[in-house]
Amino acid sequence: MTPRQIALVQGSWKDVLAVAETAAQLFYLRLFALDPSLRPMFRGEMREQGRKLIAMMSVAVNGLARIETLTPVIEVLGRRHAGYGVNDEHYATVATALLWALEQGLGARFTPDVRDAWAAAYGLLARTMQGAARQEAKAA
Repeated sequence: MTPRQIALVQGSWKDVLAVAETAAQLFYLRLFALDPSLRPMFRGEMREQGRKLIAMMSVAVNGLARIETLTPVIEVLGRRHAGYGVNDEHYATVATALLWALEQGLGARFTPDVRDAWAAAYGLLARTMQGAARQEAKAA
């Protein structure tokens, strides 16, 4: 990611945090509409799941400029998600739901440049998670 993309993601994330609970609800509504088979992977109360999502996204967004320290955290997350049954095709569905929820939450501030920056950030995180999951599967 470029420094400008990182700045766009971090700047827009501050706006998302102002509507964090709604953004998380929109994300999960869209995710389950896109792929209802994902719903059983989420146990427990969805409001709490939304808080966890926002917290993890905050860690990821804030760590983008220091990717070398973020990568081990994201790799752990990838291995954990593999244990939940997440596979490669789910990452594309999550990307679609995430970008849609960001667009809803940010409105006109979700410019093409901001969208591209978020797509790059998610792609980087998803590839890292998927790589860790594949390494875990090979080791098993």
